[in-house]
Amino acid sequence: MEKIHHIVLTRLATIILLLASTLTLASCLNETPKDQIDEDEAYGTASKLLLNAVGSLYNYIGGNADSQGLQGTYRGVYDYNTFTTDEAMIPTRGGDWYDGGFWQALYKHQWTPSDNELYNTWNYLYKVVAKCNQSLEIIEQHRSLLTDSQYAEAVAEIRGLRAMYYFYIMDMYGNVPLVTTTKLTVDDVVQSPRSSTFKYVYKELEEAAPYLPDIHSNLQNDYYGRFTRPVAYFLLAKLALNAEVYDDDDWTDGRHTAGTSIQLTVDGQEMNCWKACEAWCDKITAEGYTLSADYASNFAVHNETSNENIFIIPMDKYLYANQFLYLFRSRHYNHGAAIGMDAENGSCATLSTVLTYGYGTPDVDKRYAINFYSDTLRVDGKVVLLDDGSPLVYKPLAVKLDLSGDKYEKTAGARMSKYAIDRQAYSDGKLQSNDIVLYRYADVILMKAEAKVRNGEDGTEELNAIRSRVGMPARPATLKAILDERLMELMWEGWRRNDLIRFGLFNQAYDQRTPVDNEATGFTTVFPIPTNAIEHNKNLTQNKGYK
Repeated sequence: MEKIHHIVLTRLATIILLLASTLTLASCLNETPKDQIDEDEAYGTASKLLLNAVGSLYNYIGGNADSQGLQGTYRGVYDYNTFTTDEAMIPTRGGDWYDGGFWQALYKHQWTPSDNELYNTWNYLYKVVAKCNQSLEIIEQHRSLLTDSQYAEAVAEIRGLRAMYYFYIMDMYGNVPLVTTTKLTVDDVVQSPRSSTFKYVYKELEEAAPYLPDIHSNLQNDYYGRFTRPVAYFLLAKLALNAEVYDDDDWTDGRHTAGTSIQLTVDGQEMNCWKACEAWCDKITAEGYTLSADYASNFAVHNETSNENIFIIPMDKYLYANQFLYLFRSRHYNHGAAIGMDAENGSCATLSTVLTYGYGTPDVDKRYAINFYSDTLRVDGKVVLLDDGSPLVYKPLAVKLDLSGDKYEKTAGARMSKYAIDRQAYSDGKLQSNDIVLYRYADVILMKAEAKVRNGEDGTEELNAIRSRVGMPARPATLKAILDERLMELMWEGWRRNDLIRFGLFNQAYDQRTPVDNEATGFTTVFPIPTNAIEHNKNLTQNKGYK
């Protein structure tokens, strides 16, 4: 979002990264510490301490380079959770988008332990964990500068952020090092079973939540863009919903503990994971979040007033270096030119996605026109033309992984829309004013619907709250209907891999993809531990199925 000049900048907006990390976990990172300023200058007062030990951590939620940030950039967390699924692909378009076979390998599940992109993503996630560990120790060293409430809130915020990053690490890589201090040697760093990391993350969030500010951090306030109590509740609900997956230390043996037998606590009460998910979802509802009357408004140029968005990456071309490259990546070149910007003509929806929306039928879902550019393209009411003078027509049903030489090589596939185009954005739209939406209340409602169905209850009310908001008819709440709804509602939001794994579909044939050898075991439901990480720390062992 872009703040008006007379609005006082929030604490987050004033953050300047004054300190570089003093910690290098050689087992996880391969970085050289940078020069540091005087400690008194960085931590001499309470405000400086909070700014540099807590506030500086928010420099890493977004990014402007490959594999950096949770969303907005290429070849990192978002791409590995989106283009490995039946939701979207980046086809090879003649001489464009082959890139050494990287994008095809994502779709086909042909990644390898030696892929630099996997290692760079691993390094990014562990870099922020290391900085959180350092910040906790700095807060402890300078505790005398803080009041008891300041100290409790700062520690909870850092623990919450660290738990969030471990959520992504565990989700992507399975059995991973669980490092919570800077005072370890390489020989001390060993892998933890995924179930142990799952329990750790859950406990950290549960313990931190009461001390976190009870504030909507997507709104303009002192906690704009920060990790507040509702964010912790969202992650706790997500952990509970995926407990069958995360509690399983061997995802290749075809066995896991049933969710009805996995016990979690909520406010000191034990219950099965499905009921726990429902309880955390109810806590988020009690925080006052609601569905926006207008689905598209959550992704508007000025979406800072949304009562649905829970956690966002702040975007402001004047204040932040965070970039959002995904609209730029998807648009045809002439589409970009029509709005005064460049474009890369890459990503698009898969065939199965547009069919799930009902494309080509009288019953097409009303979110289709919001989430995609499709068919004859118009900008400001005028048909956009190709270089030969013919209309630019996106062909949703012509998409395939390799379009080289195809009649629709440059125009196949429904393209990403969803986020309103900021015509005042810089850098071809990459520096936009629309905040990037990470967590949203619609996801909470769908999580509750699914948890209820998995627990033998009726999730129809929740499912159809989502559908009625966009004017679509009611459906019975079956697991298939919920999975389809999650695709249509959360398209382009980075959750599809997580969903397919939970539904047992990620390693099966779908869309135009056939499984790789031995994929029936489920080994591709986690990515390999990067070869470079293992070379730095011989205590690490490779995940099953990878060599």
